[in-house]
Amino acid sequence: MRPTQPTRKRLLAGLAVFLFMLAVVACAVALLLAGEPTGGTFADTVVKLIPVVLVASGTACWVLFRLDALYVQATLRMAEQLAAALAHSDLRVGRYQAPELEQLAKTANQLLAQREADRDDVAERFRATQASLEEERSRLSALMADLSQSVVVCNLDGRVLLYNQRAKQELSTGPKGEKTELLGLGRSIYAVLDRAVIGYAIARLQQASAAAGSRHAGRVVGSTDFVTGTATGRLLRAHMSPVLSDAGRRHSEGEATSITGFVLVLDDVTTTSERHTRRDAVIQSLIEGCRGPLGSVRAAAEMLCDFPDMLSEEKDRFMRVIRDEATALSSQFEKAARAFSSDLRERWVLEEISGAEILLATAGGIQEKRGGGRPPLAVKTEHVEKGLWLRVDSFALLQALRYLALRLQDEYRIPEVRLSLTRSGHLAQLDLSWPGTFMNNETAMSWLQDPMNVPGKSASLSVTDVIERCNGDIWFQRERVSHRAFFRTVLPLTAAPGNLPMPMIAATAGERPEFYDFDLFDWSAGSHELDDLPLSELAYTVFDTETTGLQPSQGDEIIQIGATRVVNSRLLRHECFDQLVKPQVRLSPGSIAVHGLTRELLAGQPSIDAVLPRFHAFCADTVLVGHNAAFDLRFMQLQEKRTGVHFEQPVLDTLLLSSVLHPNQATHQLEAIAERMGVPVMGRHTALGDALVTAEIFLKMLPLLAEMGVKTLRQAREASQRSYLARVRY
Repeated sequence: MRPTQPTRKRLLAGLAVFLFMLAVVACAVALLLAGEPTGGTFADTVVKLIPVVLVASGTACWVLFRLDALYVQATLRMAEQLAAALAHSDLRVGRYQAPELEQLAKTANQLLAQREADRDDVAERFRATQASLEEERSRLSALMADLSQSVVVCNLDGRVLLYNQRAKQELSTGPKGEKTELLGLGRSIYAVLDRAVIGYAIARLQQASAAAGSRHAGRVVGSTDFVTGTATGRLLRAHMSPVLSDAGRRHSEGEATSITGFVLVLDDVTTTSERHTRRDAVIQSLIEGCRGPLGSVRAAAEMLCDFPDMLSEEKDRFMRVIRDEATALSSQFEKAARAFSSDLRERWVLEEISGAEILLATAGGIQEKRGGGRPPLAVKTEHVEKGLWLRVDSFALLQALRYLALRLQDEYRIPEVRLSLTRSGHLAQLDLSWPGTFMNNETAMSWLQDPMNVPGKSASLSVTDVIERCNGDIWFQRERVSHRAFFRTVLPLTAAPGNLPMPMIAATAGERPEFYDFDLFDWSAGSHELDDLPLSELAYTVFDTETTGLQPSQGDEIIQIGATRVVNSRLLRHECFDQLVKPQVRLSPGSIAVHGLTRELLAGQPSIDAVLPRFHAFCADTVLVGHNAAFDLRFMQLQEKRTGVHFEQPVLDTLLLSSVLHPNQATHQLEAIAERMGVPVMGRHTALGDALVTAEIFLKMLPLLAEMGVKTLRQAREASQRSYLARVRY
């Protein structure tokens, strides 16, 4: 801590007095050492030395003050000039008389100039990078909005970070059109999709990442495909790709990549599955329906051939039989052709996978710890031929083999099973074997035909269904010589796929997932003009809306806007905006139950085209304040093109500010905050009533924010932006 100006002057004065006394003492000591001089008394000598003492001490003081001015005072001035130059880049350090300080000032100015140039260069690069990111962000938003496929991005825990509108529609709709709210930011994907299927796919990606620096059986696996069902009963074809961290993206040779999440691209194949079910029924009906007529035609033809001298009457009768049965067959085939004409697509997604990898995954699945105190089943692999590639539904095949192995343990107390994979011509031969021949053929066939029970859940597929899905065959066989039995599965071999690049999406630390391109904190450049003003000096418009529903992107509209003003930390209840709006869409029953606004009440009210410009004028030159403001502003943003009104004011959200002030509270709903702040709730679920309650809450928050050091608009926005609730999107 440097001394103040008066303190420094007192120090200099004291030092001058000290030098004067030192000079006097020095002269006295010199006289004593020299003895009494001749020709005069001691007093005369002292009188003669006084001018010398005064001149010497004066010269010393002048030198002292001169050095102070040249170096001490100049150094302090330089420090102040440097501090000002650091705050304002256009300022520079002045000239100095001391050559040393002058050289230091020149060097400091050179550094300041270089710093300004570097800052300008960094700012320009930042602007260019930001513009590029915004362009990419817009492209991504447009791409995801236009995709015909559902896209969901999750972290490794299965928490949803990003999804597009298609995913929301498909994963929140049951087979009969019923709506469910299962998909949302921060929610678990396992509420929608089967955890076991997703976990198996993630395990495959992690195994591939462990070998990311080298080739695994001739390629690096970058994605995986599977078919799974949803909690709403839909059937989805899924393509999973890993999301890699920056470290994983820049991994060197031989290092494992780091997977931080995954991307799911989903296709709804529910209707395809239903068509194939109908196709199976048609084929079965065709087989059963043709068996009788074909038998009759064959019998009639044989009679005609065997008895050529048959009477004309009998011959006509057999000819009529052939004609009638042929007509029935034609009708049956025509009916089947009409039912089957559009059902030509492939039902199941089959993926190319290494046979050795299938055995490794199957062994791990069988050895998983089981409940009920049952020990894990021992598994050994033998005769695993390398380089065999299969085109199968790997998850379903794994579950089928695991089902058979665990059923052997449960019903026959088999302590160990063995897996082998060998080539047999153009087929792969996969054996699940065990010692002993306890099972008969009838039991084995029933196991293959019974629906599988996978981890305690009933499954409609049997082992035979799974193997047939993979275009293979399975049977039970015993070898009496070796005293063992096995289930043998034969599957068609496929060529090893070529080298495929691993797709990567680099995860950026701190990046907020967004459902749409809308940022509450950086809405426009003009919204930051008031950032450095104290919160207590700003004027606010506190507002709320009522809507036809909760889905702005699906056409829901505003039906009421209410607002009030806060000026000089005072609520101006007489300055209000309260207007009903006639919507262009129907009101949902759920919304009517909340706000009580019916179509009859809204009849004759102005449209949003007339109301939104009036509200924009009402809140001009103020800071917007709302509770869960992103929801209301999203409705307004979607009307910007239609109305030509753009809201560019800064925005504060009491929902986010509550999470800043009280981060440990379980809820930040308006009623809960009002109760904590001692604000009475009146007129709830009317736009103006909720706006007045929000305004009272906001005024209670201002002194609490000030105690936390949040005193300016910038500080309030930055604190809100750090809240986890700022990631919620509509």
